[in-house]
Amino acid sequence: MPTNTAAWLVSAKSQLEVGPAPYTPPAANQVVVANRAVSVNPVDWMLQLVGHVIFPWIKPPFVLGTDVAGEVVEIGSAVTRFGVGDRVIGLAVGTDKDCNDAAEGAFQLFTVLLEKMTAPIPASLGFSEAVVLPLAAATAACGLFQKDHLALQYPSAAPAAPAAIGSTLLIWGGSTSVGSNAIQLAVAAGYNVVTTASPRNFDYVTNLGASQVFDYNSSSAVSDVRAALAGKTLAGVLAIGHGSAGLCADVLKGLTGSAGNRFISTASVDARFERLADSQSGPLALPRTMLRIVGSVASFRIKCLLRGIRTKAIFATSLKANEVGSVIFEQFLPEALASGRYVAAPAPRVFGHGLQSIQSALDAQRGGVSTRKVVVTL
Repeated sequence: MPTNTAAWLVSAKSQLEVGPAPYTPPAANQVVVANRAVSVNPVDWMLQLVGHVIFPWIKPPFVLGTDVAGEVVEIGSAVTRFGVGDRVIGLAVGTDKDCNDAAEGAFQLFTVLLEKMTAPIPASLGFSEAVVLPLAAATAACGLFQKDHLALQYPSAAPAAPAAIGSTLLIWGGSTSVGSNAIQLAVAAGYNVVTTASPRNFDYVTNLGASQVFDYNSSSAVSDVRAALAGKTLAGVLAIGHGSAGLCADVLKGLTGSAGNRFISTASVDARFERLADSQSGPLALPRTMLRIVGSVASFRIKCLLRGIRTKAIFATSLKANEVGSVIFEQFLPEALASGRYVAAPAPRVFGHGLQSIQSALDAQRGGVSTRKVVVTL
């Protein structure tokens, strides 16, 4: 049996500690992957800082992380899509409430993955390039395709022309990790995409498939986006990033002459957790932050209710319990990546090698990394 090692969260707000971990064989519908690269997402350092509040079911010691790329070393009895030695990416769901299992966290040498949340890596992609995809693609797919969110038609490796569908999607925050995947998924499903980004990233999001892009820092951003959507059939709105949901609600408030789906799927938290990492933040910093979140969510929902706008927050690992997970990881990504029609975006920025580098990678991600995904090779 292989010897496993993990970067453990040993207590709330503690630094990760590298130490021995059990090797866990797969269940019937699982595979075990020897990790060659992992990537870091904002949720990882948020869970390190405030996981005991926002994910209270997680009890340290625990293994965080969601993005895995590596080689299959063992398969479950019901697995048919993979064999030992296959190169794969996967969404590790250990932090999901229904799972809550350190063996299914990413930040270790061997991770247990669900077969349906795993996809092959084409020969054209390295592990550090491919590992940017799982959580970002899953988050975008949840908001775009789940029946309780925007419920768009599914993506195809050979999509219909946008004119055939005739609907336009607004993605606020197109140059983010989630936005980079949402643009591609929406275009692959046949939708026109209007998005926002900083001017230095206009070419980036246009190359991913966006038809129009606006500067989200502009004082006229809301009115500019509203004008671009006027008279069009709206497929819905995906709001990504701090403050995006309220701005999207403002866009819809004054939107005239447009039919379609007045629904905002949100991948954002309107509060800053970064300051909680400061040892001088004080004992009241967390309660104040949580109160701001509760107040912001309540205010946003009331605003949407009064304006006839529906909304729902994204929980990416919910894909494991519905057909969208299979659509993305089993049906769409394998062919789309192999053909080159889908790009592994954003590009990786490797912050080190080995489990001991993950804590510094978490710190770097918390500090902000534009149009790059923080990656650690193993």
